[in-house]
Amino acid sequence: MAVDMNIKEHLVIGDSDLLIHQVQGECSTKNINILSYLHRVKELCKKFTKIEFKHIPRIQNEFTDALAILSSMIQHPNKDYIDPIEVGIRDQHAYCFHVDEELDNKP
Repeated sequence: MAVDMNIKEHLVIGDSDLLIHQVQGECSTKNINILSYLHRVKELCKKFTKIEFKHIPRIQNEFTDALAILSSMIQHPNKDYIDPIEVGIRDQHAYCFHVDEELDNKP
């Protein structure tokens, strides 16, 4: 999609440290399933003026996982279009808010 949009600089964020090192040529693989994927990614990299890969540990990737789940739930007639999702950041998680007073003394 980024190539089709004529984007020249790209930041790729992933949770697989091994795959990122393989794409950057720091590690190699003999796994036939990964090799075809790796070759395709390297070909796509040539289409960008600047491309950077950043590893995010899976434990810190919960927000990205949540966005991926949300985006997969959105249906649009034009498959090439993704509705923008507005994200607000709060000081506290919603489940941290509590009731200060129970009016009927029941939980």
